Amino acid sequence: MKMRIRRIDPSLPLPERKTSGAVAFDFCARERVEIPPGDFGYVPLNVVIEVPKGHVLYIFARSGTHKRGLMLANGVGVIDEDFCGETDEIRAVYFNFTKDSVTVERGERIAQGVVQKREEVEWEEVESMREESRGAFGTTGTL
Repeated sequence: MKMRIRRIDPSLPLPERKTSGAVAFDFCARERVEIPPGDFGYVPLNVVIEVPKGHVLYIFARSGTHKRGLMLANGVGVIDEDFCGETDEIRAVYFNFTKDSVTVERGERIAQGVVQKREEVEWEEVESMREESRGAFGTTGTL
């Protein structure tokens, strides 16, 4: 699949998979961002991407990001196919859960992306669901 992409700063690399078996491709930070303790920081990922019709781009934290005291504030970023205007640079919003400032350096691989097909959904509203409920969180076993 070919996807249209524009780098804001062409001196930084395009998103890339680092191994042949990698599912996701890495994004790097376009600029240095210092995130104060207990606060949020918006990290520009240096690209505008035209997601193909019928697909979605998910933005995830890289697996080791938590070791630095950061987590994606919204859990997972969802990039729609119509978010591709000239100034629609993809950003990742991180929450610093430590007691110290955390700095994301320019060029640092800080997020990863996965493209997937999406299904169209048509709701079928009903008066009731199945009769037996499973319960709440953790009902299939113990934690």
